[in-house]
Amino acid sequence: MIRTAFIAKAGAYLIATLMMFSGETSMASSLRLADPAELAGHWQLSQPAQPASQCVLDLERNGTLGAGAECLSGWLGDPAIGWFPEPDGIAVTGKEGSKIIFLSRQKDGLYEGTLKSGAKVILQRTP
Repeated sequence: MIRTAFIAKAGAYLIATLMMFSGETSMASSLRLADPAELAGHWQLSQPAQPASQCVLDLERNGTLGAGAECLSGWLGDPAIGWFPEPDGIAVTGKEGSKIIFLSRQKDGLYEGTLKSGAKVILQRTP
């Protein structure tokens, strides 16, 4: 009787452990890290609360920001220098390489972030 209870309890723990590992595996596979070459190119930056406030931003293949970096820097209040992909979005970095804004992936070609002021920023790939 005790042996049967022990086997049942051990089986329950084994099943729970396998479920945890399979859950982590499927979660990790759904958050694929984009190659920087996939994201490099011309993007449109906008603030929905201020429709007239738009910029073109170039994400360079080498992880730096090209044209439009000064516009984004003005919105951020900090110099925006570089960028790198994250599994769930794009991080923009400052002078020391620290992340100054995170743009969360909404769908292919569309990212959204929040400025220190609380205003939303939309980054959308240009055709």
